Amino acid sequence: MQEDDVQFSSAIAAFEAKHFAQAAQMLGPFAEAGNAEAQHRLAIIYQNGLGMARNEALALKWMRAAAEQGYAMAQHGLGFMYLQGECVEQDGAEAVKWFRKAAEQGLAGSLTTLAMMYEQGNGVEQDLDEARRLYKLAGFDPA
Repeated sequence: MQEDDVQFSSAIAAFEAKHFAQAAQMLGPFAEAGNAEAQHRLAIIYQNGLGMARNEALALKWMRAAAEQGYAMAQHGLGFMYLQGECVEQDGAEAVKWFRKAAEQGLAGSLTTLAMMYEQGNGVEQDLDEARRLYKLAGFDPA
């Protein structure tokens, strides 16, 4: 195992142990170097103010960086930011775009959220057939 791998594993362990201030400090260099998982976890820390003051700008920066690299969990997280108007101006169409990207990678939560958006006509034109199709893909089989 290389030293970077050990340091990254230690950063993840700090995050999992809820030592968020320490985790943020340890994840920072990995996020800056383009590690999508580090970027996503850093975004969560800033978005929720875990172990430090909440910072919407940094939460959005890191969530978008990870999402743009194709990291499904960050795509889902960015979708929720747009859906809820958290850290960013609410934008249903932008939310759909990011949920769709995560759903294409098989993230069931994104499929379900997309299905609800089609069911309600939130960010997209209401389409009950598409909602049913997405629910089915997500593992739900509504009668």
